[in-house]
Amino acid sequence: MSYFYPEGGLPPQTQLLTDRAIVKEAYTVIPKGVLRDIVTSNLPGWENTRSWILARPIAGFATTFSQLIVEVGPGGGSKKPEPEAGVEGVVFLTKGKLTLTLDGETHHLEEGGYAYLAAGADWSLANESDAIASFQWIRKAYERLEGYEAKSFVTSDKEVAPTPMPNVNGVWSTTRFVDPGDLAHDMHVNIVTFEPGGTIPFAETHVMEHGLFVLEGKAVYRLNDDWVEVEAGDFMWLRAFCPQACYAGGPGRFRYLLYKDVNRQIRLT
Repeated sequence: MSYFYPEGGLPPQTQLLTDRAIVKEAYTVIPKGVLRDIVTSNLPGWENTRSWILARPIAGFATTFSQLIVEVGPGGGSKKPEPEAGVEGVVFLTKGKLTLTLDGETHHLEEGGYAYLAAGADWSLANESDAIASFQWIRKAYERLEGYEAKSFVTSDKEVAPTPMPNVNGVWSTTRFVDPGDLAHDMHVNIVTFEPGGTIPFAETHVMEHGLFVLEGKAVYRLNDDWVEVEAGDFMWLRAFCPQACYAGGPGRFRYLLYKDVNRQIRLT
């Protein structure tokens, strides 16, 4: 498996300012070239750590979630990463190794490691190696449903077999870490994979909003009424009902980490 992670740095003074960053009402594209040292944020309660905040709830942008890239240096980490008791999270490791302590049990995460951290879980992260670790961290306020309660778990990209979409000859598949029929979960964070030539063959238009981080490869993505080239390291936010489609032209496969809010009735009061 191969996963993009940013290394920061600063472009030379000779670099052109023209880039692929786009902010529109229906979607946003944050290209990998934006992920530089000067736009990182420190996180309270973390040691030897910096982050790139890709999405947060603000007017005209994400409404249900936040998404961060977190880089933890050797000896770094946090004994209490989540400051809000009602917030659930997903950690997906893209570089290095981390030790996760979750409700008293120790888990050693390697690249591709995935942890769902239920709201109220007792967890911590530590980098006990001599190299940096980098991970995606997606957070959402958990919306409880009577009779259901999401439980924490740890797995990895390698342990979960992708599910092919019907009638596509295997060129489009989704690695689902949670059973879509499990109403305990109000968000899904999956990995979508396209082999070269694979497409989303219609303009999806639906109630879920999306955060998409490209882990590998490149493609042309339909965002509202635009076709936009994206590659490993790019982040896309799609507003609810934003039309979306994809064509993965190759030469390698195209993979992205996908957030969406699911399984809840629309609140009107």
